[in-house]
Amino acid sequence: MPEKFVAPDLDALAALVRDARVGHFAFVEDGEPRVIPIAIVADGAHILLHGSTGSHWLRLLATGIPVALSVTAIDALVVARSAFESSMNYRSAVLFGSCAPVGDTLADTVAALDLVTEGLIPGRVAELRPPSAKELAATLVLRMTVGDWTLKVSEGWPEDAPADVAGPAWAGILPLRTGFERAIPAPDLTAGISQPESVRTMLGTA
Repeated sequence: MPEKFVAPDLDALAALVRDARVGHFAFVEDGEPRVIPIAIVADGAHILLHGSTGSHWLRLLATGIPVALSVTAIDALVVARSAFESSMNYRSAVLFGSCAPVGDTLADTVAALDLVTEGLIPGRVAELRPPSAKELAATLVLRMTVGDWTLKVSEGWPEDAPADVAGPAWAGILPLRTGFERAIPAPDLTAGISQPESVRTMLGTA
């Protein structure tokens, strides 16, 4: 299966982050390896992540220790005529850098959280009330500054040997489609409140 390393391309990286939604942050604590999955959103050449101020590991990342971030999206299964040649079409990136809290003010935190919300559900911020002071105090938003990164892409058809191509086995690709099923309203949702445009857009019904 053809694999290639792609020259740094922020648009391709942003598309991968958008499709994957979750990244795995690796770092070392007290000489031991650690890895944590966190929802991520691309912000230009940076990555935004957030969580509870009570998270020990998130506070550790905030100190600026070196981190490696791995992001992967599977696009298809490649069904070859042999198990050896069967594989996946995928996009993956590994980013190296460090994290720091966003800005110095509550306004900076709100702006970053809006970017996170919009990155996960476009259009949602305009439908929500502003975060409360208590919520902001409980939330730690970090921005990863990326020092170096690689993007790897595997795509294409099975590369079977001529003898296998002449054989009776089927070969091709199985594209992997990801999406959202019908929206399920909260059991305590007030009667008469309809789905907002952001949700309908995510479902493709807007």
